[in-house]
Amino acid sequence: MIRALVIDDSAYNRVTISRMLESAGDIEVIATANNGEEAIKQVMKHSPDVITLDLEMPVMDGFSFLRWLMQNRPTPVIAVSSKSSDRSVFKALDLGAIDFISKPGGNLSPRLEEIQKDLIAKVRHVAEVRIENVRKRSVEAAFRPPAPAETGAYTYTAIQLIAIGCSTGGPPALQHLFQSLPLMPIPIVVAQHMPPTFTRLFAERVDRLTKYSVKEAEDGEKLANGSVYVAPGGMQMEVRRTNGGLGVRITTPGPDDLYAPSVDRLFASASDACGEKLLAVIMTGMGDDGARAIRRVRDRGGKTIAESSDTAIIFGMPNEAIKTGAVDQILPLSEIAAAIERLTRVKFETDERRVES
Repeated sequence: MIRALVIDDSAYNRVTISRMLESAGDIEVIATANNGEEAIKQVMKHSPDVITLDLEMPVMDGFSFLRWLMQNRPTPVIAVSSKSSDRSVFKALDLGAIDFISKPGGNLSPRLEEIQKDLIAKVRHVAEVRIENVRKRSVEAAFRPPAPAETGAYTYTAIQLIAIGCSTGGPPALQHLFQSLPLMPIPIVVAQHMPPTFTRLFAERVDRLTKYSVKEAEDGEKLANGSVYVAPGGMQMEVRRTNGGLGVRITTPGPDDLYAPSVDRLFASASDACGEKLLAVIMTGMGDDGARAIRRVRDRGGKTIAESSDTAIIFGMPNEAIKTGAVDQILPLSEIAAAIERLTRVKFETDERRVES
């Protein structure tokens, strides 16, 4: 049995979420709380396996509770937010929440039960969470050094495109990566498992916090150097080569698509478009999305990196990719930016007679 603590200031929401979770049969709601202070007492008393957390509460809100929790009793948390606090979920993820789910119709809505299937699936996956990595990442984020200044004369001809795929735990990992990566004149495409609307909000957030130009991709858009394109939630994004260079195609998912956006779809199309000049990076996430296509990337001469178990919040996606034997480098998150730089940058010596790659 998975032992859950439900935190929400609404009695209706506490009852409804508890009923939804316990309908699964393998989840037991061992306690509820109506604010952060009460939640601390319940955590100390029951030591739950997973927590569902409302973010906007009186007395002590969800953010203050998360800070206390990650410092004192690190526990997997799923933020259950109202529509009015869409942007707040990224703050919660920064503070250590594993994943999030949005309340349909707002904070108090009879439509709350629409999230039942998704909520149960997320709670069941907490067994894969490496909670020690959540705490480690929160600590590292507070002391993250700025991206190193670029020195010397460089050209970026080794790689034409960087493709990144991730799922649970991905938003903070991607933010960390782009804050650590020097600005490079190469386009970057990202497939992050996330619902519609949130991919746009996430792109806007990373655009504000990093030197990269980050946006949600649009159908038919040409890829510009130094820009990051995030696949729209609930849609598929593929890379296409045209007379004008590289572009993206956005389509609705098919009936057989398990993930939307799909890392496999993005990696496979990017490999077809760029061949040996593609760098594919697969990071934290549950499931095996990306594993099939990473073989294709390697077979066509592309370079591949997977996040190691040392930092991945959920090692599912990187591990499945590693099992294929098609991953060149297995690295902790803190070393991925430097590896990308090494693989993409070619330095020309001042005498221009030697090239060091």
